[in-house]
Amino acid sequence: MTTTSYIATLFSLEGKTALVTGPGTGIGQSIAVALARSGADIVGTYHHTPLDDTKTLVEQAGRSFYAYEVDFADPKSAQRDVDSILEAHAIDILVNNAGTIRREKAAHYSEENWYDVMNVNMNSLFFLTQKVGQKMLEKGRGKIVNIASLLSFQGGVFVPAYTASKHAVAGLTKAFANEWAHQHIQVNAIAPGYIATNNTQAIRNDVNRNEEILKRIPAGRWGKPDDLAGAAIFLSSPASDYMNGHILAVDGGWLAR
Repeated sequence: MTTTSYIATLFSLEGKTALVTGPGTGIGQSIAVALARSGADIVGTYHHTPLDDTKTLVEQAGRSFYAYEVDFADPKSAQRDVDSILEAHAIDILVNNAGTIRREKAAHYSEENWYDVMNVNMNSLFFLTQKVGQKMLEKGRGKIVNIASLLSFQGGVFVPAYTASKHAVAGLTKAFANEWAHQHIQVNAIAPGYIATNNTQAIRNDVNRNEEILKRIPAGRWGKPDDLAGAAIFLSSPASDYMNGHILAVDGGWLAR
């Protein structure tokens, strides 16, 4: 086997099907397309954001794309929707990317904002992972990649629910890994740094805040969604078969500062 073919095999996703939540734009879209370019067919979930562009990009990569509407703000409804996905598809890779954020000072943070964020970012992630994981346990293999955050390590400001939920994502990554690693299911997470997406547009438009952030990032720039593609392929491929319960920061060096 040549070096090139060995590397290709190590990172190949040929014959695999990946379920990616929230792949309509930004990080989710970049990950879905990257997995498709590595050989995986993609199942994508949406609620507000159409998946037409993602479908086109995946099909341009020569892979199949299937879209399902799922409202992760309602965990019970989401569980029913996931059942229909699992009846139609054998999922080899799960990428828990769907998430939401509500900004409000902690002293006045509303119950509505709190429960909306926790339902999407934590509760639905747990039950989706549980359901997909049950099928993976039957097969004796699988890859699960959670999208954590720098706020899985730090506190942030004006985002207490988001911070709590992303700490929970890091904890759940380790909890699932502890139980499932010996069953050949690798559960890991990616913690993106400051990435230029729709969610961060308001921060980037704030001249002072934008400057503060850039000064803290050793790489000297905001990340791009495509900067996460390599990490996602790695954690979804045979290359990471002995990696379990790890939170992989892709942050331009932010946490090292």
